[in-house]
This record gives sequence, C-alpha cells and structure tokens, in this order.
Amino acid sequence: MLRRYFFPVLASVAFIISTNLIASAQVGQLRGHVVLNQADGTKVPASEAAIDVFRIDLSGKYTTKTNKKGEFIFAGLPYIGDYIVAASLAAARPNFVTGVKAGRDQDYLIELTPGDGQRLTLDEIRNLSKRGAVEPGPGAGKAASGEDKAKLEELKRKNDEIAARNDKAMKSNEIVARTFQAGNDAFTAKNYDVAIAQYEEGLAADPEQPALLVNEARAYTQRGVNRYNAAVTSKDEAEKGSGIEAAKGDFRAAASASAKAVGMIKAQPVPTDPAELTKYNNNKLAAFTVNAEAHRLFVSKTDPTQADAGLAAFKDYIAIETDPAKKAKAQLDAAQLLLDAGAVDKAFTEFQAIVTAQPDNPDANLGAGLSLFASGDKAKYQEAANYLQHYVDVAPETHKFKADAKAILAELKNTEKVTPEKTTPARRRRP
Repeated sequence: MLRRYFFPVLASVAFIISTNLIASAQVGQLRGHVVLNQADGTKVPASEAAIDVFRIDLSGKYTTKTNKKGEFIFAGLPYIGDYIVAASLAAARPNFVTGVKAGRDQDYLIELTPGDGQRLTLDEIRNLSKRGAVEPGPGAGKAASGEDKAKLEELKRKNDEIAARNDKAMKSNEIVARTFQAGNDAFTAKNYDVAIAQYEEGLAADPEQPALLVNEARAYTQRGVNRYNAAVTSKDEAEKGSGIEAAKGDFRAAASASAKAVGMIKAQPVPTDPAELTKYNNNKLAAFTVNAEAHRLFVSKTDPTQADAGLAAFKDYIAIETDPAKKAKAQLDAAQLLLDAGAVDKAFTEFQAIVTAQPDNPDANLGAGLSLFASGDKAKYQEAANYLQHYVDVAPETHKFKADAKAILAELKNTEKVTPEKTTPARRRRP
C-alpha cells in the first residue's frame, strides 16, 4: 500500500468574525432602554419589560422585551415610519414615548413607576396623549397595599440579582475580549504556546465562547503540525517519539475544541435579521472548516477509531461550502481520511462517488484503487488494478504517486496474475 507523507498545507481559514453591515437605506435601527423609578428615589434597569412599537402613519406593530440591562433594540424598522414606543412591566405603571423615528441613532428612554402592570393599547395611548399624561391605573394615587409592597420588594430583589449578574458578565466579557485579541495577535506571530494560553484564559472566564474554541483549535492544529514535521525529520529516536506524541496531543485537543464550537453553533437559533444571519453563516463556515481540518489530522495521525467522527465533520463542512473547488477538495480529503484510518470499505465508497461524477479524476481513481488493494480481498484486486491503471493513464507524469501506482500494478501482475482490463468509466463504477 502506498505510504502517504505528512507535509500538510493547512487550508486558509478565517477567524470567527463579527461582520458589521451598513443597513439598507429603507430601514433603520430603533433602540432604547427602560428604567424603574423606585419609592426610595433610586432607578434600576427594567429587565423583561414588554416593549410595544406602534407605527402610526401606517398600520403596524412590533414587540420585544428588554434585556437584563433594561435595553431593547429593533434591528430594522422602516426608516420613513412614525412610531410610538410603549413599555410595561409587572407591578409598574406603563409609559410611552411619541414622535419616535427609526435610524436616527437615538436612544429612547422610558421611565416606569410602581403601578398595576397594565399594558397599553394604541387607542389607550392616543386617548392619554390628548390629555398629555398617562392615565393612572387602578389603585393609583392610593396608599400602597401590603401586596403591592411585596411585589415591589420582589422586583427590587430580582433587579439586584440582575445587576450582580450583569457585573459578573461585564468582567467576563472584558476578559474574553482581551484574551481573544491577545490570542489572535500571538497566533499571527506564530507563537502558538502563548495563543493557546490566552484562549484558555478566556474560556476559563466564559466556556460558552465558540469563537475562542475555534481559534484555540487552529492554534493547537498548527502547533501539532510543526511538532510532527520536526519530529519525523529528527535523527534522535527519543526526540522523534516524544515529538510525535506531543503532536498527537495537540491534534486531539484541536478536534475536541472545534467539536465543542460546532456543537454550540448548531444549538444557536438561526437569526432572521439579515445582518445577524450573515454573521451567523460566516461563524458557522469558519467553525466547520476548522473542525474538518482538525479531525483530518486527529483521525489520520492520532486515533483512527474516530474515522466516523472525522467523516461527519467533513460532511458538515461540505454541506455548507459554496466554493466548488474547496468542496471538491474536501470530498477527496474526507475519503483519504478514511483510507488513512484503515476504513477501506468506507473510503472506497467515498472515492467511487467522486469517480462517478468525475470519471477522469486522477486522485479519486488512485484512492479507489488503493482502497480495494488495501482490503486484502483478492476478489477485489482486478477492480483495484482497473482503477489504478486509469489513474496512471490520466494523471500527469509529475503526479507524486504515479511511480508507486505503477509498482503496485507490477506487483499485482507478477504475484497475483492480475492485469488491468480496458474498461470504460461506466463499467468501472459499482451500481
């Protein structure tokens, strides 16, 4: 069987990116925040407040809720529209703002006070606007009951908890942002040890960061490649052995990190906003690309028993890759991964599928022939010889495995009395 030498050229893969797109001139962003004025005079973010946006020049209504910081945002509302934004919250008196426009880069503030949690309709807002104030809800102006006080205390407790979580999240975000940039800088400088350490620090602060995991996988992969190539060229047997083992550890870590990132991205809801969808698709492609490459090396150099996981990683990537050349290369890489892992029957299936679509593809014919030859099944040697001969016929003389294929054909002829048949591509395909 042919020996495959390991001088990998890593496919160029981008960092997970955050794409900021300019919104269409026909739509604009509308954002704001809601605060709750408490009885003691303090103001706290109104988390989970219901936001209703009413378009008043035409019929239209948009709804959302505030986040933990009391913020809300609508990514793309018609730019020319006139809007009213209303906010409501349990145990609070509703409020609204008028004269709202989208796409003006303005943050609209809505302040709430303790009340009954009423949610206003557009007709109610119009009636209240004529009088210039929000009409008090039931019980407003009266002394707060014990039940009302309990509700306010519970709301304050929840807001305190949210504030504490926000503070923790802010610190975590600062660590993630710092280590992400520092790791990327180290990776660019080819200092993979530092890059990995930076990404690990970021993941310790927030393990649910697919961007950090993907870039960490890239750093582990490249460090593993460097270690492996240095080891196989070393004349010191002890150094060679330790270097290969260190590289295998890197390939394992790369596959683990990239697989986690892919799992997180698959679990994310697919955005409907065009700009967010573009970011999501870019992130997904980057993660799937890195995962396929990491598994190629992990399976072929570390753990051949994970061939199915490697094939699945490639299938994920192939399904979303739109570049025909990259897709074709990935199909060959997936088949070769199986052959390197010794899964020769599965490898033949993948190579033969390529030959079916591209009968004169030299690499696919070579792979199909090697898969059949490596099976050790003498009943398959004739078909193996047919594929290998067609590879020899169509491959350029400079192809690096042409001499090896001719040697195998000579061995089959001399030891097994098998000579290639003159066949058409259609006859060489299996049903």
